Amino acid sequence: MSEIKRITEFIINFRNARDWEQFHNAKDLAVALSIEAAELNELFLWKTVEQSEEVDKEKVADELADVLVYSIMLAHKQGFDIEEIIMNKMKKNGEKYPVEKAKGRMTKYDEL
Repeated sequence: MSEIKRITEFIINFRNARDWEQFHNAKDLAVALSIEAAELNELFLWKTVEQSEEVDKEKVADELADVLVYSIMLAHKQGFDIEEIIMNKMKKNGEKYPVEKAKGRMTKYDEL
């Protein structure tokens, strides 16, 4: 069993033991994911780049974990294989951002 599948199973078992699946439709999982991402962003709000490097790592880890947990639950709800969708997306990104055009640049793919 892959690590991602093991983690997914752990999260789903945790959720099911609390009878929370009833609240976890795709819409609400997506909304929760967005809210948790906003909470992660809030840790960096109004800080300089230098100050953002000094943000409390435990708080960042907690918010990032929330983002990942909701992402995993949404993927599970939609029947996605996380490894597969990540690899497929990275392949698409590789086509949009070939190394010879994108290396060291932050230009959007349609402007390369």
